[in-house]
Parts: sequence; structure tokens; C-alpha cells
Amino acid sequence: MRAIQIASLDGPQAAKLVEVDEPDGDGAVVIEVHAAGVAFPDVLQSRGLYQYKPEMPYTPGGEVAGVVRSAPDGAHVKAGDRVAALTMLCGAMAEVVALPAERVFKLPDNVSFEAGAGLLFNDLTMHHALRTRGRLAEGETVLVHGAAGGIGTSTLRLAPAWGASRVIAVVSTEEKGAVATAAGATDVVPVDGFKDEVKGLTEGRGVDIVVDPVGGDRFTDSLRSLAPGGRLLVVGFTGGEIPTVKVNRLLLNNVDAVGVGWGAWTFTHPNYLAEQWAELEPLLASGKVSAPQPQVFPFERAADAIAALEDRSAKGKVVVAVR
Repeated sequence: MRAIQIASLDGPQAAKLVEVDEPDGDGAVVIEVHAAGVAFPDVLQSRGLYQYKPEMPYTPGGEVAGVVRSAPDGAHVKAGDRVAALTMLCGAMAEVVALPAERVFKLPDNVSFEAGAGLLFNDLTMHHALRTRGRLAEGETVLVHGAAGGIGTSTLRLAPAWGASRVIAVVSTEEKGAVATAAGATDVVPVDGFKDEVKGLTEGRGVDIVVDPVGGDRFTDSLRSLAPGGRLLVVGFTGGEIPTVKVNRLLLNNVDAVGVGWGAWTFTHPNYLAEQWAELEPLLASGKVSAPQPQVFPFERAADAIAALEDRSAKGKVVVAVR
């Protein structure tokens, strides 16, 4: 089968299309992959900067969508089912994958394979962020950094379905502002001076939740943008720099800085993925939440797809079309 492999830690452009053996599907759900998602860990892994370092050479990608070729007896999916699935951190960018049944989810008929490959990482992360860790309540206001990226657009799509009355997008360009608006932002503000913009929009109160997948030097102003009782959700550090927090700010303003480690949570809560999908799938199937509209690269350009996250040119979720 064809697969993308990275054999050197030279960054995204090390990703090459090669021929490899198909995986052994004994006891697993075997999926013919139509599309594979791209996420920021793929960038870091390609340079040896991620905490998990796969054995070289490796196939990048943590999420797929496709059609079940075969499944073990008693599995909740069968041959011919349309599915989305998690390889978690590696292995997705290949024509065939073999995965444990608990990481395979039936894909609603109204969700394309390209959208399905862009669903799981971001939407399950944001379910964890907003529902489990952030305790989003009806009528609250959510601010999201990196709003035109995968996590950002996922936040904008999902937060209203779970009660947010206002979702404010922070972006760096007008073009990214248009992406955020299309994803459901009620307001768009520029990253430069966002704190003052937010104070003006909320008449000085601040927001209830800040979603921050970027980190860097905006962290302190994000804390200052919170209303009393607000929560700053630490999702990632695509900006490169890991910020620090002076905890007296938390005490004086009665605000929280909350870690959102979805992957780690799934390893300590065995049924969590199924519980998450049980909440998310009906929203997608009913159309209450729209499927993502990913930026799709052909299989041969997987290196460019990963690079689009590194150079921050990506708009929304990035997906590689395998078939």
C-alpha cells in the first residue's frame, strides 16, 4: 500500500510517499482510508520536538476516515461501514490502517470523509475542554485564540451547541477573520490589542472562558480578559513559547487556569471516547453542529499539508485526501 513516511527529523518536508506492507489486521478493525487528518503534533514530531518520539521511519497522522474492510466478531462496526477513527499520534497517512474497535466511530451519512478525518482530534479535544474541564454553562461568553485554525474553528462550531451565547474570535488577518466568521464567530477581534477590544465588547465585564491553543505572550492579557469566575483553558502552544502564570492573578481575580490534556485523559478514563462520541455524533447527524470544512491536500502533498500548520498558513482543519 501507499503511505507517507518520515525518515529524518528535518521538518515537514521530510514526509515522502512510499510503498509499505499493509498492517496485520488480526483482531483489529481494518479500515480502507479515504482521508487523514493533520494536527500540530505532526509538525513537532517531524522535528523531534514532541514528547512522544516514534521509532523511525514512521507514518504521521492521528485520525482517519474511511470504510471498514473487516472487523472482529462482536465489534460495533462491520465491513462496509463508513467510519472515523483515531490512530492517536502516528499511522494515519496510509491507505490501510488496523485499529482497536474502541477507537473507531460510525460516521454520520451527512459527513464527508474529508470532514470526518478532521473531526476527532479537534472536536473531541474541544468537548473535553468546554464540557469536562471548562464547565461551559448556558449563556456564557467564550473567547478563542487562533480562531481560524483547527481548534479555533472547532470551538466556534461547538460552543453555541453547548450553551455559549457569544463566541469571540481572535485572529491575525482579515482573511482569517472571514474563516472565523464562517465557522460561527459572533465577533472578530485582532490579536493586537485584543484585551481592550474584549473589554469593550463585554462592557468591561470580560469573558467566561478563554480557549488558548497558542500560548506565548498573549497569556497574561487572556487572564486579564476573564470575568470573575472565568476559566482560561490551556490547550496548546502553537506559538512556540510556553507561558508562565503568577498565581496571585488567579487568587485576586477568582479565575482559573485549566489544563486541557485530552489524550492523557483518555488513557486514564477508559470509556471516555465512547461517551464523547455519544454526545457529539447526534449533533452532527442532526445538523445542529455543522461538519468542519477542511483545507484538503492531495496525498502526494502531505509534506505541504504538515508545513501549512508550521508556517501558520492553514485555514481551519487540514486534511490529506488518501483516495
